[in-house]
Amino acid sequence: MTSEKPHPTVDATSPWVVDVARELLRRPGQMKPLRRDVAAPEGFGLDMVGVPVGETIHLDLRLESVMEGVLASGTVQADVRGECSRCLEPFTDHVDVDLTELYAYPDSVTDDTTDSDEVSRIVDERIDLEPAVRDAVLLELSVTPLCREDCPGPESPDPEAWAFVPSGEAHERIDPRWAALQEKYGAGRTEN
Repeated sequence: MTSEKPHPTVDATSPWVVDVARELLRRPGQMKPLRRDVAAPEGFGLDMVGVPVGETIHLDLRLESVMEGVLASGTVQADVRGECSRCLEPFTDHVDVDLTELYAYPDSVTDDTTDSDEVSRIVDERIDLEPAVRDAVLLELSVTPLCREDCPGPESPDPEAWAFVPSGEAHERIDPRWAALQEKYGAGRTEN
């Protein structure tokens, strides 16, 4: 008994979907520039930083027909918003990400030799850029984002609270659950 692969589908009305049938499909060497601004959907972020829903994501790509399918390469740009992992203040930033993704033809050697989640596929003569762009953007984001490289952390109401920390070093708060150990053994003390 053989099991057939379910036929994947794409939403042809999505701004992320590009029809490659007319200009690129099975025409190695052909190239088409693609410049498009797309509104960010849900899921373009991590816990503390991401591209807000509806924010513009700028695609500046080159679609090239190759023997195994269509190669999309170029840059993706977007503004991100987040919360600093040190001071917890909101911040904005900009990401500029390089993208290179192969969309394999159905029944190609690549299609036959890779698992369904290893390489993107051409479906109904269309490519869906959203998953590849999302992955590229998410890999660019930090899981511990900072508002700036030298963020000192939260401001203390006591101006003398951090006087013992030399300038240029990070301010560190000790979790109160560990304070007893710090008192007993001292901060940064080593014994021989």
